[in-house]
Amino acid sequence: MHLSDLVGLVERELEQVLPAATEPPATLHAAMRQAILGPGKRLRGALVLAAAGLISSDLRPALPAAVALELVHGYSLVHDDLPAMDDAATRRGHPSLHRAFGQATAILAGDALLTLAFEVLGRAAPPERALRCVTELARAAGSRGMVGGQQHDTEPGPDRPDPRVIDRLKTGRLFMAAARCGGILAGADERRLAALETQAEHLGAAYQLLDDIADQAEDLPGGRAAPLAGLGEEAARVLARHHLEEVRAVLEGLGPRAGLLVQIWQSVSDRECSP
Repeated sequence: MHLSDLVGLVERELEQVLPAATEPPATLHAAMRQAILGPGKRLRGALVLAAAGLISSDLRPALPAAVALELVHGYSLVHDDLPAMDDAATRRGHPSLHRAFGQATAILAGDALLTLAFEVLGRAAPPERALRCVTELARAAGSRGMVGGQQHDTEPGPDRPDPRVIDRLKTGRLFMAAARCGGILAGADERRLAALETQAEHLGAAYQLLDDIADQAEDLPGGRAAPLAGLGEEAARVLARHHLEEVRAVLEGLGPRAGLLVQIWQSVSDRECSP
């Protein structure tokens, strides 16, 4: 199985889980589908499945968590784009959701995606593993994780944390939750869960640094160049390489069943090699 297969599994499941655009309230459901089903890397969902693949060849039990991570990530982008946050005009080459559907619908679509994520995750089996994953994702997405990072992002001034602290909250915590949930649903022991969490933390840090470099190079409106303002591009690349080496070291210790995780590491490493 290849990374593209994981992405395909996640996308097909998202298509099934989201309400039809014709189901009332149709405008809300159409907005939810536009927010999620557009082009995307599906890296968080793929990471869930790759982590499960370390333990089991049957990835189906981890699909609810893969979908949930993508729904939470999608909701966060909808809210990030709002005028009160980044005020972004576009998302992935298309009008941002509040430009296409209005601010009220965009807010409600984000709310609905977040709650749908926990509905889907709650249906995972066995129930005790599903409950652990609900807790993992709630912690990662809440005020001590992604939402806390978003709050810090709105607070300029001397009290603003280091950009790398913000990135760990906004990006790293979801990567860590993705890896842990995949492992939990596949039955990983605590030693392997710890290894999955460590490699995911470094992977998320590298991914965000490289994403910021790409945004700066493209001069994207609303691009998050703050980490580079403190580091400079070359220092950011050096730090990204360090994190990727940390991921590689962990994966080498996990043995041949880590092949899917290695593919994800390689896909992020390839970004580092891009000009």
